Amino acid sequence: MLGTLEVWSEAARVPLPSQRHQRVLAALLLAPNAVVSLPKLVEALWDERPPATATKQVQNCVSALRERLGPAGNDLIATDGPGYRMTVTCDQLDSLRFHRGLTAARLSAAEGRLAEGVAEARAALRLWRGAALDGLDTPLLTSRAALLDEQRLNAVEECIDWQLALGEHREVADELAGLVVEHPLRERLSRQLMCALFRGGSQVEALAVYRRLCGGLADELGIDPGPELQELYTRILRGESGPAGPAAPTPAERPAAPAERPAAGTTDPGPRTAETVRLAGAVRELGAAITRQWTAEAEMRSLNRPEPVHLGWSSTGRPVAAVAGAVLGVRPDGDRPERMTLRGDLTDVAAKFRRLPARQLVVLGEPGAGKTVLAIQLTLGLLRDRAPGEPVPVLLPLASWNPRREHLRLWLERRLVEEYPGLANTAAYGWNAAERLVAEGLLIPVLDGLDETPPALHAAAIDALDQAVADGRPLVVTCRTAEYEQAVRHEGGILARAAVVEIEPVGLEDAIRFLTARKRLGDPRWQPVADHLRGHPTGAFARALGTPLMVDLARTAYTDPATDPAELCDPARFPDRHEVEQHLLAAYLPAVYPRHPRPAAPYNPTVPVRHYSQEEAQRWLTFLAQHLRATGTHEMAWWQLEGAVPRCVTGLLLGLPPGLLFAATGELAAGPVVGLIYGLSFTLAGCVAHGVGNRPGPLRVELHFRGTAARFLGRFGIGVAIGVGLGISWSLTAVTVTLLAVIFGLGIGVHVWLDAPVDANRVSSPPSLLRQDRLAAVLFTLSLALSLGLFYAMAFAFTRQVRFVTVADGRFDLVLALAGGSAAALLGRYLLGGVGSAAYGIAGMMIGGLVFPRSTGITDGLLVGLTFGLAVGLAVCLTRAWGAFALNRLWLAARGRTPWRLMRFLDDARRRGVLRQMGAVYQFRHARLRDCLGVPPEPASTGGADRQPSSSVVTP
Repeated sequence: MLGTLEVWSEAARVPLPSQRHQRVLAALLLAPNAVVSLPKLVEALWDERPPATATKQVQNCVSALRERLGPAGNDLIATDGPGYRMTVTCDQLDSLRFHRGLTAARLSAAEGRLAEGVAEARAALRLWRGAALDGLDTPLLTSRAALLDEQRLNAVEECIDWQLALGEHREVADELAGLVVEHPLRERLSRQLMCALFRGGSQVEALAVYRRLCGGLADELGIDPGPELQELYTRILRGESGPAGPAAPTPAERPAAPAERPAAGTTDPGPRTAETVRLAGAVRELGAAITRQWTAEAEMRSLNRPEPVHLGWSSTGRPVAAVAGAVLGVRPDGDRPERMTLRGDLTDVAAKFRRLPARQLVVLGEPGAGKTVLAIQLTLGLLRDRAPGEPVPVLLPLASWNPRREHLRLWLERRLVEEYPGLANTAAYGWNAAERLVAEGLLIPVLDGLDETPPALHAAAIDALDQAVADGRPLVVTCRTAEYEQAVRHEGGILARAAVVEIEPVGLEDAIRFLTARKRLGDPRWQPVADHLRGHPTGAFARALGTPLMVDLARTAYTDPATDPAELCDPARFPDRHEVEQHLLAAYLPAVYPRHPRPAAPYNPTVPVRHYSQEEAQRWLTFLAQHLRATGTHEMAWWQLEGAVPRCVTGLLLGLPPGLLFAATGELAAGPVVGLIYGLSFTLAGCVAHGVGNRPGPLRVELHFRGTAARFLGRFGIGVAIGVGLGISWSLTAVTVTLLAVIFGLGIGVHVWLDAPVDANRVSSPPSLLRQDRLAAVLFTLSLALSLGLFYAMAFAFTRQVRFVTVADGRFDLVLALAGGSAAALLGRYLLGGVGSAAYGIAGMMIGGLVFPRSTGITDGLLVGLTFGLAVGLAVCLTRAWGAFALNRLWLAARGRTPWRLMRFLDDARRRGVLRQMGAVYQFRHARLRDCLGVPPEPASTGGADRQPSSSVVTP
């Protein structure tokens, strides 16, 4: 979407009916595949004060756009949390195609292939059909249009530099003359035009360009041309040969991404290699992805609705930090400061972080104090005005790190690829892009939740963090205050150069302001609360509201006009802070899952929304919380849900279905006895492998065909070798062996089409990771089912029944058993590691060595082969994370532990604010909510003090 406002439907471009629809579509396409909030869409529609019905009008525009786009409209424009998301691919949106083409052009130029770079850049520039967002003049869209036009002009300048280096000065002279007229004060264009004219023999005209530029700069800006242009003018004036632009763009000239420029105070490291260009592209796209990711998460959490709770922080007075001199360094006068007094809030945390000499920060706070919120706002603040050469902040939860098993840098590399799988694409970003990002200091790790690692590892983690950043690398860590202080006192280790700040309790007036910010005109419900808090500033209720979590829970729990928040002021019912907090935690789920649901703002009323009852939601969320508590983790990963199913049940669930199909195969081939042997062998193998072995994690892959020919041929050759070996072992004819070789070659070769996502700006999410692993599972299933099914059919129908070493009166052949066991063991190892290799190897020997009459016709052979292929395919599918999740999920749902549509429920819980998304996993919005749900209530005492708190959560 560059020159006109049109969007691809399935078959043709669909014109838009009005400028209002164009503005909404423009705002959505300016953030492709990311959530655009309703306030942003309102800002895109109206350049002045919006009407009272602005939100409704935006929703109507979206509905109209969906209708225009036909049956695919709801998929293209999806309702997502607080707004809408336009789902498009790189081939559907001109701006994405433009950036992709320009990246390829820069790569070609960096590798010395200037002609290819020019061709690719010109192809990208031809996508433009006029000024960006022409005619859409709201301030929001106008600023974005100016940015797009600047990107286009930068691309033109780069392309012309390459053409000048190729000697194409005559081809670009006319174009440059027009551009200089449009942009008379742009020095780079004037320099290029001077070079082109001088090379063409027009020295006088080249000098005239310089004089016109001098006059314009003096009149408009009161400055002179830069030294580079002045030097070029002198050379032309002297008639020196060879004044030209660079053969390829340099960091000093090309307005590239910030990470591609030298940092302030440094020098250009020299020629840019292809790997450098690729890595710079990874930095640029990673920064954009992180910005979209956490902006959407901030909007989902309503951090600015209408404004966040005021969150102040200051230097801690606890004995957990290094001395001020170690953190702040030596002053200009040579003295070292004796005290460190840092103070601020969410608005200036990024600026003050940058002022720290080592840029290392530890953020402490009580449970619910807002540590994660501060980490999100710090990340977004650092990205919002990231200076040239400044590293990219990456926010990661720290719960999965074990410092005794994995170095911090290795963990960071692994987590980067998991959260941003495009970094594994070597074609786009070079080899080991994640490793280079970490090793070259191009990242600022913002590590959230040191306290979420096992308590026994806290001290080791602090020591490992200090070692990892001893060379002055930046780092941010958040942790609960008590856990951090205990770890430091236990071992004595600290982060030697890090400033340690502590989040301050929420001020009483700040809490009152937040609670009353969204009340309706004339609503008096919160006035008694405000009066009580001001009259009892040290009471139980006031002390409970000392954290942003409790303030937000209080407002959420009493959103319904039928509720009375004044009950919180009753000291008899809530005698201490703990009682108030437990009540607010227990009241949260009923508030977000009301018995009489109202239309929720984040949802489009034209799209049907599933409403869950309080009892259902509480039962399911309680089970999930108890599962997380039992496994000692904070992260709800869909592929780890099988941990909630007993191992023996998992083995039976995943081993029995393929075993039944194998039994059917044996029965069709040679009767019930062989069927029983087939079924028992593979059922036992599956139960053991799934019950004892460890399944591989989900694959982050997409389907790619371009550039896979060489690897496909290599895999195809391996498949041919396997097919020939199996065919000869079973004494098949030459024609049959050839057919098998081709089938096996195709079956194994297609796996190369699965590759890492192309773009580093793809962020892992639970649904996207589920889709990617499902794609891999389906492809593996189909390829192996077809290959092995056809092999079995051919062996059953056309084998010459040559026997080698038979036993048991000729009913079992040891050589064939060895061949079948070897093939099954290799497959089992590929699927489930060593345990799978042993279990399936034994099963393969049992069925491979059986001797029974072959088929009397091709029809019987194909039927048996089809059944065998289905059995193999199902066994393969259930070894994948998605396949196992599908059956375990059904078992849990049948027992009432989870809903049938679990992923939809989890996403709905995230929209309601019960869960939060941290990359590819979900977490409860806060550990205290998880603990409140996950701890069964204590049984009532038989003594006198048998009263249970009114806020206790009943576990279903």
